[in-house]
Amino acid sequence: MSPRRPDADVPPGLLLVDKPGGMTSHDVVARARRALSVRKVGHAGTLDPMATGLLVLGVGTATRLLGYVGGHDKTYEATIRFGQATVTDDREGEVLATASTAGIDDDAVRAALAAQTGALQQVPSSVSAVKVAGVRSYDRVRAGEAVELAPRSVTVHRLGVHRTTRPEPDLVDVDVTVDCTAGTYIRAIARDAGAALGVGGHLTALRRTASGPFTIAQAGTVEDAAASLVAGGGPGFLPLTEAARLVFPERPLTADEARALGYGQRIPATGAAGLHAAVDPDGRLTALVEDAGRTARVVVGFPPA
Repeated sequence: MSPRRPDADVPPGLLLVDKPGGMTSHDVVARARRALSVRKVGHAGTLDPMATGLLVLGVGTATRLLGYVGGHDKTYEATIRFGQATVTDDREGEVLATASTAGIDDDAVRAALAAQTGALQQVPSSVSAVKVAGVRSYDRVRAGEAVELAPRSVTVHRLGVHRTTRPEPDLVDVDVTVDCTAGTYIRAIARDAGAALGVGGHLTALRRTASGPFTIAQAGTVEDAAASLVAGGGPGFLPLTEAARLVFPERPLTADEARALGYGQRIPATGAAGLHAAVDPDGRLTALVEDAGRTARVVVGFPPA
């Protein structure tokens, strides 16, 4: 392994990774740290080991963006199987119950899934990464505890049904696309729709294709994205300023304003609502700023390397 380099020697930015199945989000972060020989790498929005697709990583000071990136809407491609309920609400869990779907037609399936759109009070799976008193729910379940999680407010903007097949006479598989708010559990949609049909349901496949303004078409392997970062640009890498411009409206700064923000001082407000990416005359992201009365304050600063 090459010697660890100072984090300041690596250009800050986002890595857009196409996560393979069988890896945790933490595994992907560890792989990126090894590929870049740096320590400061984090991720926005956990993907289960079974899931594939878009995972957004931050490198260097770009990790300060992750809390704002992860809260955007998501898009998933998924396959839901009706006729079986599992302990994890996905294919990796033990089958708890089976029921024949022979009496359920496509219209009933579509109606059950349509009921899982709009504003929902959704109960996460007990083996999710939700923390209970500081401990991950799945860790409590593995330790033998019975865990019941509180429902949370989520919104499913769209649930499109593409194909319905019967791999076996008593099972129905449904391919769907889901557009939803952050924090929505697609396997909970499968579980709850299966419960409404009276036959149980779970996920057999899940792929994230978009997170906010970022899409799977921009992503690459960890190693390819890391190589693009080292090269200063390329597939799978977005430099810090470019990434911020995609997420936030830009506020161009004068040299004096950039200098003031660098000292933690306030600058005149613009009257625009929400966070803005404050970019200096050289095109460098200086801070995320927000109007507070007649002045704009620094919410997150990005000091030069």
